[in-house]
Amino acid sequence: MSTQTQPRVVLVIGATGSVGRHVVAEAVRQGYDTRALVRNAARAGRLDPGARTVVGQLTRSETLVDAVAGIDAVIFTQGSLYGDAAAAETVDYGAVKNVLEALGGRKVRIALMTSIGVTKRGGTHDWKRRGERLVRASGNRYTIVRPGWFDYNDADQLEITLLQGDTRLAGSPADGVIARHQIARVLVDSLASEAADHLTFELVAEHGPAQEDLEPVFARLDKDRPGSVDGVRDQNNMPPESEPDRVRADLDALDN
Repeated sequence: MSTQTQPRVVLVIGATGSVGRHVVAEAVRQGYDTRALVRNAARAGRLDPGARTVVGQLTRSETLVDAVAGIDAVIFTQGSLYGDAAAAETVDYGAVKNVLEALGGRKVRIALMTSIGVTKRGGTHDWKRRGERLVRASGNRYTIVRPGWFDYNDADQLEITLLQGDTRLAGSPADGVIARHQIARVLVDSLASEAADHLTFELVAEHGPAQEDLEPVFARLDKDRPGSVDGVRDQNNMPPESEPDRVRADLDALDN
């Protein structure tokens, strides 16, 4: 892995979720000065004690200004319930928009978790994909991780495997599986990786041991095309020019 000065200040969004808790613990383990965003301080009891909790509302960018002050990386792990389109716009998309707004144009490293199958049109996935597009358009260094189904792994199914093009669209564990703690590792490892910068990939596990170093795994992938709001091999089935006015306005604001 490429070297960067540590500890760095990392904010974890969705910190109390099933993946977010693992991310907080992994960031602390790797020596990051870790902030965990919570809606209510009372919900922080299950988080790694090495992290500092900060209170904010993902739906209100003005409440996030203190949380992002001084950070130089942010990991997004928030997620809405599948099928709830209103919550998807507010949480999957809105959280990304509001954190970027709170940053006020200041550049940080971003790791964004969405989902395998995110390019299959309809439902909540469209909003996750729009959140990806905000990150790509923001001018920040980033890694976008699309994990498979959580914790369906066999005991010996630990080899981290990265795919591109989002071609597994069964909508079941047949698309691929990955352990939550492995998702956390990939997200945190990406922050200090030059090879992971400007990558979009699906994350699954195959039978075999976990790799000690993910840098060669990142390095085998193709980077996203400069200026594109989509992943490098994604199908062109959601033209930006056909997006809702409010979504196009958000992208245009990032381009200015």
